[in-house]
Amino acid sequence: MLQKKFLDYVQLEKNYSNHTIIAYKKDIQEFSNFCASKNNINSLTKVKYDNIRSWIVHLISEGKTNRSINRKLSALRSFYKFLVKTSTIDISPMSKHKALKIEKKVNMPFSTQEIFSLLDGDYFSSDYNGVLEKTIIHMLYFTGARRNEIIELNFSSVDLNESMLKVLGKRNKERLIPIHHELKKQIKEYICVRSNLTNIIDTPTFFCSQKGKKLSPGFVYKTVNSYFNVVSSKSKKSPHMLRHSFATHMLDQGADLNAVKGLLGHSSVAATQHYTHTSMEKIKSIYSKTHPREQKNNN
Repeated sequence: MLQKKFLDYVQLEKNYSNHTIIAYKKDIQEFSNFCASKNNINSLTKVKYDNIRSWIVHLISEGKTNRSINRKLSALRSFYKFLVKTSTIDISPMSKHKALKIEKKVNMPFSTQEIFSLLDGDYFSSDYNGVLEKTIIHMLYFTGARRNEIIELNFSSVDLNESMLKVLGKRNKERLIPIHHELKKQIKEYICVRSNLTNIIDTPTFFCSQKGKKLSPGFVYKTVNSYFNVVSSKSKKSPHMLRHSFATHMLDQGADLNAVKGLLGHSSVAATQHYTHTSMEKIKSIYSKTHPREQKNNN
């Protein structure tokens, strides 16, 4: 089956993450079902660009965003590129397609005041769930790791002796991230509380539920969103915003862009620049120090 060969290829040769592979499988199957039901096409090798356009119109009618549609089309682009590479087809039906336009929104990161007030405040309970949630937020902010990266952490990835965290990123690329002393303290508290739950002592997954189950992406999102609702009025409160905040705050304090790139696990500086924004505090500080009218008023 062509889909299986393609998925094996991106997993074994391209080293795509399980998250990406699952998304690709779902998107390609969804497109295949659409072609079969709407166009009576039972082989994806017979697809023309008009069929893809019909699917795009269908997705728009369902209320899918341009960003979501582009992600699905990215799966198709990779699939048909593979079919050309393996001489299954001569020309990709995606060759003429241009990505749908996406409105660029600037999502300002959390301020240091917002994050510090949460980390230093009395918002977390002392039971297992409270300590777990507090450690998750610490881990996201102090490492800049992706949500799925901390979900997949094992105990063997956390080296408190060397104060280093080993993260398995996209395309199974490993990277090392220093463990800040505050994060180290929080990890020790989590391990202590976790050790009291005898039913999960032998569970290799670092973060898990009280029943020993791996955390879901939804649980991590809900954790971040619910706590930051208390200290922040920003519209977007997600694990990814903590990653943005990590990068922004590091750069605001003078960190080298290439160093931050390495910590985030990016393959290019351009990707890192996309993830970072000058904080509003820094903007206000620069404004007050450099605007001629401000300087006049301060004299």
